[in-house]
Amino acid sequence: MTSASPADEDLRTRLLRVAATMTVADGWSKMTMSRLADEAGVSRQSVYNTFGSKPALAQALVMSELSVFLGKVVDAFEGSGGDPVKAVHDAALGVLLLSRKSPLLRAAVAGSHGANSELLPLLTTDNEQLLATAKRVVTDGMLRFQLPLDRAQLDIGVDVIVRTVLSHVIQPSSTPEKTATGIAWVASAVLHWAE
Repeated sequence: MTSASPADEDLRTRLLRVAATMTVADGWSKMTMSRLADEAGVSRQSVYNTFGSKPALAQALVMSELSVFLGKVVDAFEGSGGDPVKAVHDAALGVLLLSRKSPLLRAAVAGSHGANSELLPLLTTDNEQLLATAKRVVTDGMLRFQLPLDRAQLDIGVDVIVRTVLSHVIQPSSTPEKTATGIAWVASAVLHWAE
């Protein structure tokens, strides 16, 4: 697979931005490759050449939104001052606060205008790529610290944290602050147990 040229990356970014705007306004079910092409001012073939299919566009849209959320995770780990529990807390809090502000995420989760037809499963039941990417970023962050965990234990801990945060993104049960504090408490308990 060859990497995209800068011109292709610009087209991809523009198409994703237009697709997100259309999804928030009208719902995913009304999104068609033809409508996207018209709105973006490109040919339908250009849209197909960029994404291949509507399901592939849905996956790209979700992964593009995920990259914004993972930016919060990276920032939290970089600003943790060497404290892994603070990093987990701040990462969870950043993601949970951002999830409340993301129109695309809210449209997918709420199923508004039929937006859940292909997007919601990419966040819930068919989310292998999303989970793998998020776990890789959190694992990279945790590896900055001297932890009393072996790699298998770290992988389990990261899996639990990522799945818990995602669960609260999809269906919050408390405020972002309380949820982040609870997730940090679990991380702290695991780290103390492993010492």
